[in-house]
Amino acid sequence: MADTEPARRRAVAGEAWSDVEKSAMREAARERKRSTKLSPEEERAAGEAEVQAKIAEMPGPERDMAQRLHAMVAVTAPNLVPRTYYGMPAWAKDGKVICFFQPASKFKVRYSTFGFQPDARLDDGTMWPAAFALLGLSDADEATLADLVRRAAG
Repeated sequence: MADTEPARRRAVAGEAWSDVEKSAMREAARERKRSTKLSPEEERAAGEAEVQAKIAEMPGPERDMAQRLHAMVAVTAPNLVPRTYYGMPAWAKDGKVICFFQPASKFKVRYSTFGFQPDARLDDGTMWPAAFALLGLSDADEATLADLVRRAAG
């Protein structure tokens, strides 16, 4: 119950967004503005630099996970372009985010998340994976995500 208490207090006080959420929205606006002014080569280079900078800011265990995930995506789906998404590492195709890594520390939650956006098209019947909670990243976990990234980048 303690995890929902700050949100409840914000709602009672009439505040819709936390400072962290407002910061993420400002980052997203900056990202959209930047991407409209660059060539594809410049976009890839700028995105790579931004992703590396965001990874470098993360606490140790999250940084290690993010580095492994970034390397895995680069090898598995070299056509995806690194970029940031609400200030988090992400990978895009044709300007649309396909997958992203949300570190637990970003929103002060229990686990990190590796997620897929709707353009990933991982459809498989009436239910398919859209995000995975990560407390760590085993070799088997990485292989599972690599298979999904490969399909999503298709």
